[in-house]
Amino acid sequence: MSSINFIGGEKGGVGKSVTARVLAQYFIDHSKPFTGFDTDRSHSSFTRFYEGFASPIVVDSFEGLDTVVNGFETHPQQSVIVDLAAQTLAPLSRWIKESDLFDVFDELGVAVNFWHVLDDGKDSTDLLGTLIDTFGSRPNYIVVQNYGRGSDFGMLLASQSLSKATVNGARVITLPRLHEASMRKIDAQNTSFWKAVNDREGPHALGLLERQRVKSWLATAYAAFDTLPL
Repeated sequence: MSSINFIGGEKGGVGKSVTARVLAQYFIDHSKPFTGFDTDRSHSSFTRFYEGFASPIVVDSFEGLDTVVNGFETHPQQSVIVDLAAQTLAPLSRWIKESDLFDVFDELGVAVNFWHVLDDGKDSTDLLGTLIDTFGSRPNYIVVQNYGRGSDFGMLLASQSLSKATVNGARVITLPRLHEASMRKIDAQNTSFWKAVNDREGPHALGLLERQRVKSWLATAYAAFDTLPL
């Protein structure tokens, strides 16, 4: 199976790019070919951390968005990761509906996954409901409780938004929190998670226990990803 993965959440600062980076590393570590696209013109962190795997696109242009899917005709075995900027649902939904994207990918046998990354605030939960209302039962939904951006997801678990998502087959996973000092060091050096785990001698290498914490964090995320239609 191959998949196209829209990593969204509509809200800034919820951890969309971190989720995209972890998914990219998951595909790399599982020797699964993929192409990445970065729609956030303000910081383009996905492109920075996974240079060579990801490139920028303009999300408010049909021509730009078309490049996301064009490769499937020649490389149907590949997967795609799209790191969505905040407030991109409207142009994305227009492109999807006018292009009959769900029908196209049904014919190709490609899973269409919408990842909704949340902090523990009300806005994130409400925006999940908006996502479900926009696309209904056509895609797969992956609801990501990001403990790097929140600690109490009780509001989400009791919400009408999650009930709607569950009725439409949503999978709910947890992205655990990585120790803040380790994440700051990784981010400061634009380091891939592979390099963070394996670099022992570079000038910015993490210490022994820091590397182990990153390795354990990835393993927990990977176990959740193993349950998804990727």
